[in-house]
Amino acid sequence: MKSLIDKLEETQELTHEEWVSLIGAYETPGLIDYAAEKARALSLSIFGTQIYFRGIIEYTNFCRNDCYYCGLRMSGNDTTRYRLTPQQIFDCAEEGHRLGYRTIVLQGGETAYYEAKGAARMVEIVRTIRERYPDTAITLSMGEMNREAYEALFEAGADRYLLRHETATREHYEKLHPPTMSFDNRMECLRILKEIGYQAGAGIMVGSPYQTVEHLANDMMFMADFKPHMVGIGPFQPHHDTPFANFPAGSNELTFFIVSLCRIMNPKLLIPATTALDCGRTDGRQRAVLAGANVIMPNLSPEGIKKNYLLYDNKPGITQSAEENLNKLRSLVEEIGYTMVVGRGDHPDKVKEKACAA
Repeated sequence: MKSLIDKLEETQELTHEEWVSLIGAYETPGLIDYAAEKARALSLSIFGTQIYFRGIIEYTNFCRNDCYYCGLRMSGNDTTRYRLTPQQIFDCAEEGHRLGYRTIVLQGGETAYYEAKGAARMVEIVRTIRERYPDTAITLSMGEMNREAYEALFEAGADRYLLRHETATREHYEKLHPPTMSFDNRMECLRILKEIGYQAGAGIMVGSPYQTVEHLANDMMFMADFKPHMVGIGPFQPHHDTPFANFPAGSNELTFFIVSLCRIMNPKLLIPATTALDCGRTDGRQRAVLAGANVIMPNLSPEGIKKNYLLYDNKPGITQSAEENLNKLRSLVEEIGYTMVVGRGDHPDKVKEKACAA
């Protein structure tokens, strides 16, 4: 199987059959470490020891969707709903800028409140943050919207958009989501985002219910073809108030392996060490960095609110202040020889585009 990793490093592509074979063999002794060594070397060659920190503001936990895995799902009865005011969002952004963040991530459930009239409410919020902090990148994670809304937000100053595809297999998607949600629309949204000019992020849950090795192979084929600027890869973590409450959590070890394979397949990717990796342990995000990840996203949401934004149970960091969370994660990164970056942390190709435009 190491020969397939070598081939991936050389050609940056594998056949579907090869992906199935490689991913299915992840428990082979030494294979995860071999992939991590390759991935880490590639990441270091492009980004050095720099880890980009992004400050997340979880602006609402209202959501119109009923995804079977998500604690924010519309049918959830054990969630205290909230919606931050624009001023609360601006206060969080100000705190983030003070702490050194030069990327702000606005993340929330899907709700018509922010989508009405071409996303007018969020457009004004994005425009205000852009005017106040011109040196800061703005990333959005608002789910599926129409082209008009995506374009308006981009024109207001948003730079990036994160929309996990969750799975590239239609039949699997339909097992994770209710009939009101569309696999085709999810994929179309991702295509639109890239067409508009966003730095677009996709991603998956490793070990989600009903997932097979073939599904993961499809995901790798999709990401090789779509070429996202960022890929979010985290293990499935169950939430007690969902239909998937009794399914087992996804494997961290397989997640580290997929992180490494994504880095080897697309060396310039921005890959977060996701929070879900630290559920029940303290070294998950460190291991992800050593497997090739180069982004960490601490929480800037107001204290007292964080406990209400639970996509899954046992989410770490919800009792810490923004500064405490940052300091802890900075220490974890420094323990393994990396450094937190004060900067936008754009995808290398987008940096080149901006330089050429200038």
